[in-house]
Amino acid sequence: MSLMPQLVLYDEDSKQLVAVAERLVSDANAKAVFLVDKNGQMLTEAGELVGLDTTSLASLVAGNVAATAGLAKIIGESDFPIHFHQGERDNLHITLVAQRVILVVIFDERSSLGLVRLRVKKAGQKLSEIFDRIFKRAEAELEDSGADSPFAEISDEDIDNLFAD
Repeated sequence: MSLMPQLVLYDEDSKQLVAVAERLVSDANAKAVFLVDKNGQMLTEAGELVGLDTTSLASLVAGNVAATAGLAKIIGESDFPIHFHQGERDNLHITLVAQRVILVVIFDERSSLGLVRLRVKKAGQKLSEIFDRIFKRAEAELEDSGADSPFAEISDEDIDNLFAD
């Protein structure tokens, strides 16, 4: 299993992600759009955000995706990449993008599930392209920094000797 690089967004990355999120809010006639890392970190938000606890939303969405992945495995599925929660006023459409990022769309009666799904599919393709580039860059930086790490020359034996009685 390869080491998963830390997700680092540069200013240009953030601008591209915000642009896709804002476009999705408009195209899907949604209330709000969020991008959340699987670890529960909010990456991008767009739309009507007043009164929303976005920190809790990010954590709970990540937990929901993790729990649903567990349910999928129990019944023999690899994952459930799309989730839909219908409420009295607002609905949540949750999609896994690039296997590591969660796209959340909050919408109400001004939109429809069909329109949201259609627009999410298009936005998801664009987001996958952006995140593929980000992940490739992060992997390359991880490989480059490995040789320069101050810990690169320390062996397991050195660590054992350090902590030996």
